[in-house]
Amino acid sequence: MTGREIIEALHAGRHVFASAVVGVSPQWPDLAKKTGIDFVFVDTEHMPLDRQTLSYLCQTYTALGLPPVVRIPCNDPFEACKALDAGAGGIIGPYLETADQVRALVGAVKLRPLKGRRLADALRDRSTLEPELAEYLEKRNGDKILIANIESVPAIENLAEICSVPGLDAVLIGPHDLSCSLGIPEQYTHPKFDEAVRTILKTARARSVGAGVHFWLGLDQEVAWAKSGGNLVMHSSDLAAFTRTLTAEIAHLRKALS
Repeated sequence: MTGREIIEALHAGRHVFASAVVGVSPQWPDLAKKTGIDFVFVDTEHMPLDRQTLSYLCQTYTALGLPPVVRIPCNDPFEACKALDAGAGGIIGPYLETADQVRALVGAVKLRPLKGRRLADALRDRSTLEPELAEYLEKRNGDKILIANIESVPAIENLAEICSVPGLDAVLIGPHDLSCSLGIPEQYTHPKFDEAVRTILKTARARSVGAGVHFWLGLDQEVAWAKSGGNLVMHSSDLAAFTRTLTAEIAHLRKALS
């Protein structure tokens, strides 16, 4: 799907499928394209990717028709603009907890190249944009996806306000950080964690914002959360899939040949 089609699907509640891709081999983008995912999640928060490598990845995935959505290192609009200049098809803001943080990223992703007072006025009231300027910004930025990582108790407490910010396309639960914020680290089957996930999904979808969980520890659990309202299916990563498959196959071979 194109960026605009993904944005439309996220708001409409249709399923969108994605996966994190950390491999930088020149063969990787073509392999990712063949998996059937709708976009790739490129992480610069936890992965040591420099700007040149990031640009190479973004340009390659874009050329293959697979939008690269980049998680920036921190919720800084300038970091978002750097990733977009590299060719990102969208931005994931990590550990967002307030509506103001979302608005700042909306300015970078949906209203660039506006800056300063002009941008502040547009974020406060879109009617301040002249028709010609509004049309230009929509044409320039209308395919750029904006996703907020929801990873803490304060984010859940502010979620209704966060999801009411115009320009936010989806929320994505970061399970590890959320479990720690809840005081139950890595206990992903804990009732408290499950309740938090379902609350986030319900709150976001009630406001026509896409919602999902980045998960890699069980397909049945992913399906259950998706059926409870999550329409952004962010499944695993190339690294996790490689490790899981190779571990199982080597174990099988050792047992067969022992």
